Amino acid sequence: MLLTFVLFLIGLTGSFLSGMLGMGGAIINFPMLLFIPPLIGLTSFTPHEVSGISMIQVLFTTLAGVLSYRNTTLSSRRLVLSMGIPCLIGSLLGGVGANIFSGEGINLVYLLLAITASILMFVPTKVGLDEEELSFSFSKWLAIILSFLVGIFSGIVGAGGAFILIPIMLTILKIPTRVTIASSLAIVFLSSIGGAIGKIVSGDVLFWPTLTVVVASVIGAPLGAFISRKIPTRRLRYMLAILILISSFKMAIDFFEHFLRFG
Repeated sequence: MLLTFVLFLIGLTGSFLSGMLGMGGAIINFPMLLFIPPLIGLTSFTPHEVSGISMIQVLFTTLAGVLSYRNTTLSSRRLVLSMGIPCLIGSLLGGVGANIFSGEGINLVYLLLAITASILMFVPTKVGLDEEELSFSFSKWLAIILSFLVGIFSGIVGAGGAFILIPIMLTILKIPTRVTIASSLAIVFLSSIGGAIGKIVSGDVLFWPTLTVVVASVIGAPLGAFISRKIPTRRLRYMLAILILISSFKMAIDFFEHFLRFG
């Protein structure tokens, strides 16, 4: 019963922040699911199980987030199609192929993705942080290649990939911030379809923990998306960067402690 309550709080917290920042929530939920239950004496989950729970949670969180943005004009259909389909294919391949990695290998992939995202978030952009116009251009082929690669790695760790896609869209593709946040939800939703199929096929999805986190996510994501419309985009960007840094720092500490202990 206590484990169910803790998982619900984790799912609610992660989905609220993900809806507010245009993410699927895995960047937040992955370390929380991995570290919090054993920290308070509850059942611990393996990295494979955490990646399975996270991926299904991302699927439903991004669906709820997409629905919350359905009446806005911020999401770009051409951007979603250009990046969403390659990301879906890559995520499916990554989800199925994750079984060739050990638990430590999955943690390392997560850490590398988080560090890369952290670096990209602090790269200055030429696009104004409060720019909301939809008349922007981007390299379609570059978007396809990058989203496919992100899909593979995010499928391995059970993420939709928004925590790395958003910095790429902002700094490399030069997409306006609010368009990035709204469009990334749809892109990650497509990506998580492929990843969820891969995790189910691989047998990494635990039914009851996943259901608990999903129910909490459906509640939290729309609330986060609603709040995001009332916060300046500059603050949204910095909040995302800080969250990624915190997650990657904690993961790095645990990874190197494990390496020193068993390496």
